[in-house]
Amino acid sequence: MGNFYLDTAELKFHLTHPLMQKIVGLKERNYTEHEQFDYAPVDFEDAMDSYDQVLEIVGDICANTVAPNAEGVDAEGPHLVDGHVQYAAGTQKNLDAIVKAGLMGITLPRKFNGLNFPIVPYIMAADMVSRADAGFVNIWGLQDCAETIHEFADEEQQQRYLPRIAAGETAAMDLTEPDAGSDLQAVQLKASLVEGKWQLNGVKRFITNGDGNISLVLARSEEGTADGRGLSMFIYDRNSQAVTVRRIEHKLGIIGSPTCELVFRNAPAELVGQRKFGLIKYVMALMNGARLGIAAQSVGLADAAWREAVAYAKERVQFGSSISKFPAVYEMISRMKAKVDAIRSLLYETARFVDVYKAYEHISREKTLLPDERTELKAYQKLADIFTPMSKGLSSEICNQVAYDALQIHGGSGFMKDYPIERIYRDARITSIYEGTTQLQVVAAVRGVTTGGYLAQMRAYEQMEVKPELLGYRNYIAEMTGEYEEAVKKVLEINQNEYTDFHARRLVEMAGNIIMSHLLVLDTNRDHVYWKSLDIFLKIARGENRGKKEFIDICNPADLGKYKLD
Repeated sequence: MGNFYLDTAELKFHLTHPLMQKIVGLKERNYTEHEQFDYAPVDFEDAMDSYDQVLEIVGDICANTVAPNAEGVDAEGPHLVDGHVQYAAGTQKNLDAIVKAGLMGITLPRKFNGLNFPIVPYIMAADMVSRADAGFVNIWGLQDCAETIHEFADEEQQQRYLPRIAAGETAAMDLTEPDAGSDLQAVQLKASLVEGKWQLNGVKRFITNGDGNISLVLARSEEGTADGRGLSMFIYDRNSQAVTVRRIEHKLGIIGSPTCELVFRNAPAELVGQRKFGLIKYVMALMNGARLGIAAQSVGLADAAWREAVAYAKERVQFGSSISKFPAVYEMISRMKAKVDAIRSLLYETARFVDVYKAYEHISREKTLLPDERTELKAYQKLADIFTPMSKGLSSEICNQVAYDALQIHGGSGFMKDYPIERIYRDARITSIYEGTTQLQVVAAVRGVTTGGYLAQMRAYEQMEVKPELLGYRNYIAEMTGEYEEAVKKVLEINQNEYTDFHARRLVEMAGNIIMSHLLVLDTNRDHVYWKSLDIFLKIARGENRGKKEFIDICNPADLGKYKLD
């Protein structure tokens, strides 16, 4: 009997980060709910013990139910029956186990029968579920939709829908259409008021878990509009039976997760919040949560790929020796582990930033924040806004690199369905595409470059006290920071939008390498077990950043024409 929580010491390490005391105190309103709910924690230690126990349950389900079902689910996939989705047998078993354990609605308040957990332990659960089966996390993880309902729907809607999700009903976010993928301003699904009630008509495409019980639907509510200002957000309840699944897409990976094309015919729906705010406010909040979820999925998949590579390299014998003893192989495996540790540190740093600002945001609806609380809310929100796209973008790209190298270590065997790495490799590919491609994440993240947000956080990390033996690493990072500043200065001084866009990914990746290096220094300061990953990752990061800096140095605006298609 394995356990994905107990065999991953990194999770407990990040769960016990010093900032968690602040996060938990804010989430628990200084532990005032115990009088109303006997299972609410009485203090910080009680809360942490609760998180620890629940994560151990998640780890057990992942190791002994979800992971063993993964290959069968990948082979069977979901079915379309009479216009609705029927999960693969293994998927339904996974869902039954998760629901029985009460693991839906993890972050929801207790008044809606949720566990009221912060985002950090929820993301840890997503990390583990993704390691077990990345496709299944796309069903379980869509409880993120409940957060949007909690944040923007009215009290009556919250009372009707949130307990259902906490009880195990699944969710979906119906955003994209045949002609509106990344450009959601082009959404055309029509929302009409008929005798005072909203009805939806049209088609949605590429909808993850599209036949979920409760869906958030982006639709055009304002006639005569053609941009985001004409879009509103709606709740659709599957109980009305007014939406048909026209097809389940045949995909390269994450096969257990049904990706659907939906047809809405006079589907009754309820407006969420205000008209016209569907895209510019509600979808943006929804997507930020989804992007953090994909970062967790990327980390879990990368962890799974690394573990498969280690296991295979140790058992595979060539030329009379285990291939794990060959420098070409053990270097690959060590680099993979360093990258996994780096993106996991970035993931949980981002989750902590989101936790603090979200907690203050919810508190602000209950009372007027004090001046220092408002200042902290704004500071953490800015950090969350620039770290979330960086975490999603870099984690998904590194996930693909790690999966690629893990399959390479398997050689020809990895290309066959006899080993899990074949499925993991296919599953990894989507992470840098959905919920906003890496290119779109860069568009969001580059604001952290141009506004100085990333540099300010680098300076903050520099001021954090570390043990003397880590100061040498700090010096290397300081050199990288200087190179980054020079690169940013050159690009911004030219002051051409196209030129800035051309170098945006390089600058964001340089910033990410520096930030992840800082985080690994801080991790090593708390636990020396991270020293190896710090040393290896910093060497990788320095080499990559110098290459990007040199490219920027020799590239001028006139050079862009050489890259343009005829």
